[in-house]
Amino acid sequence: AHPSRGWDILMHSMDGEREPREFLATEFNENHPRFSPDGHWVAYDSDETGQREVYVKPYADSRASVRVSTEGGYFPVWAPSGRELFYRDGPRMMAVAIATEPALSAGPPRLLFEGSYLSRYDISPDGERFLMIREPKTEPITQLNVVFNWFAELNRLVPVD
Repeated sequence: AHPSRGWDILMHSMDGEREPREFLATEFNENHPRFSPDGHWVAYDSDETGQREVYVKPYADSRASVRVSTEGGYFPVWAPSGRELFYRDGPRMMAVAIATEPALSAGPPRLLFEGSYLSRYDISPDGERFLMIREPKTEPITQLNVVFNWFAELNRLVPVD
């Protein structure tokens, strides 16, 4: 996180000088970048509208990004085909069709399913299944039993000769 801007997206080269360079650095928080399968596009989420939304931006140049979510979204993941993008919106798993020719465009988001899952997830290489972790169910604690002198109680219940 940058002290005055928040979270930015940086790139590191795999060869040569490995100093990071800014890919996306604004006064807003940009998070969770994911390259498209062909490497030409980057999906990410940002809070520039006042809530987290999902965007797609070309990797090779600085053209403006396209917002693909409409009511909030985060943790984008590309379908293996590169023609669809998935993202979370609270308990909802959303999908949006992506076209890159003749220009980048996104279809309307559609609900795939809802559930209590942790935000991080992935998709199978064939694009047919999601790998998700179910959020643990937490029941509120309504009773707490405290046992004093439990060792003496254990000896009384199970005497050892």
